[in-house]
Amino acid sequence: MRRGVKGVAFDMDGLLLNTEDLYQLVGMELMKKRGKEYREDVRRKMIGLPAPKAFGVLIEEERLDDTWEQLQRETDDLFEQILEEKLELMKGVEEVVAMVEAKGLPRCVATSSTRSFARKALNQKKLLARMNFLITAEDVPRGKPHPDIYEEAAKKMGIQAEEMLVLEDSEHGTAAGVAAKAIVVSVPNEHTKHGRFDGAAMIADTLLDVRLKELLDRS
Repeated sequence: MRRGVKGVAFDMDGLLLNTEDLYQLVGMELMKKRGKEYREDVRRKMIGLPAPKAFGVLIEEERLDDTWEQLQRETDDLFEQILEEKLELMKGVEEVVAMVEAKGLPRCVATSSTRSFARKALNQKKLLARMNFLITAEDVPRGKPHPDIYEEAAKKMGIQAEEMLVLEDSEHGTAAGVAAKAIVVSVPNEHTKHGRFDGAAMIADTLLDVRLKELLDRS
């Protein structure tokens, strides 16, 4: 926690945006169409993983005949129906992004979501224009929980990963940041609070946690 922060990487789903809430609604609809329930234990295993792996978990656990690409297309269609009405910022997002902007720190979104979906969701809430760049699971060889996405984020910022603050909500995302040797602050939500956050420098209730502000103040 004494290391100085020279850049900030934000996760998206469940950290900046309430898309974990929406993923739950979409998952329930996907399974309803197949005469099944969207089981909580399966959902938890999927959180934070890139689409091929997340849908792979669902296919294996529920013995589905679909390919992950088919499930992705169906998910995209369902999101299209609810995104405009139900997408919201998570608590404290405006305050933290404004603080990072005021300090002039390089910043990005590093997400397991697809680039097309991330751009649409971030643009809808006018967040993309406030970032220096967007990096997705499509841009690196391995998705979370591997460190690739955060190593690439630090490289694009021109800093060492050890100097980068990673803000994450999930177990897999936290593991990715820790593996990259970044300074990780985990901010669990209702969907991810049962996960493990081993190696995180801090576990915050929300992005408004005073300790996060103090960390950024020292940057």
